[in-house]
Amino acid sequence: MKQNAHLPLILAVDDEASNLQLLRQILQDHYRLLFAKDGARALELARQEHPDLILLDVMMPGMTGHEACRTLKADPDTAGIPVIFVTALTDPDDEVRGFDAGAVDYITKPVSAPIVRARVRTHLSLVRMDALKDSRLQIVQRLGLASEYKDNETGMHVIRMSHYARLLGVAAGMNEADADDLLHAAPMHDVGKIGIPDRILQKPGPLDPDEWEIMKTHATIGADIIGEHPHGMLKLARNIALSHHEKWDGSGYPAGLAGEDIPLEGRICAIADVFDALTSERPYKKAWLVQDAVELLLKQRGVHFDPRLVDLFVERLPAILAIKEKWAETPLAVAA
Repeated sequence: MKQNAHLPLILAVDDEASNLQLLRQILQDHYRLLFAKDGARALELARQEHPDLILLDVMMPGMTGHEACRTLKADPDTAGIPVIFVTALTDPDDEVRGFDAGAVDYITKPVSAPIVRARVRTHLSLVRMDALKDSRLQIVQRLGLASEYKDNETGMHVIRMSHYARLLGVAAGMNEADADDLLHAAPMHDVGKIGIPDRILQKPGPLDPDEWEIMKTHATIGADIIGEHPHGMLKLARNIALSHHEKWDGSGYPAGLAGEDIPLEGRICAIADVFDALTSERPYKKAWLVQDAVELLLKQRGVHFDPRLVDLFVERLPAILAIKEKWAETPLAVAA
């Protein structure tokens, strides 16, 4: 039967031909299949064909399934391929060894066709979800980059401020998953500048009042570009775009929000964005000394910025400066 190139590709590995034939019968109607009778051949096929999932026997001559799985997980090119052990070993300790080797699931022989199909379907769905999340992340990052082509900011700016934001988010009580979403969403903070005319965005001198009103619309433009989302990274990205110019005392824009009515992610990115902008050199200004930028944050504590977040940021200044140095464009402007 000719295999459909759009179907997921599964590699089945077993030293017994009868077991491979059984897996063929169970899976051939819904998947493309590859077969190997030993660990060495399985590794070769995994590297050449990069299957979507591997069904792997444990007890094989030469290289065991555990050894093959550990080798797959040690290679960056194959580490992301999910491995399900299919084995006659039924002791709980055997399962533990399988998961320790890097497997995502464990099916015992004699296999049940409905169970094999269900487990394969489940783990392929997880692979698709990971791929979708990765694609969405790349789109978000590229939209963030697009806004920089219109501005005097640089790619290093959004990298630094995003890492500052993540560090501050964890300090403020975010869990690791939410902090990672913040890291990936923060580069979108100024995406709305795509909609600001070049004559305003790139004006070398101060903006007049009418120009400033147009400039301020980049917050709502950014929120419109990102769109409404019920949860996750894109919701954070929209909130950041819309609120990172709000001020603690209510004098910011676009909505004049005050205090904790400003989303936490917006309050965090306001500090991260301003600190990096101040301490970075631009065509129109020199970089501030770090100590001067910190003094401004402290002066604006409770005015522009959330006072608790300012304190948390300043307490973590060594880690902030390590980020700044790691993604530096010019030597740090730090006072002796």
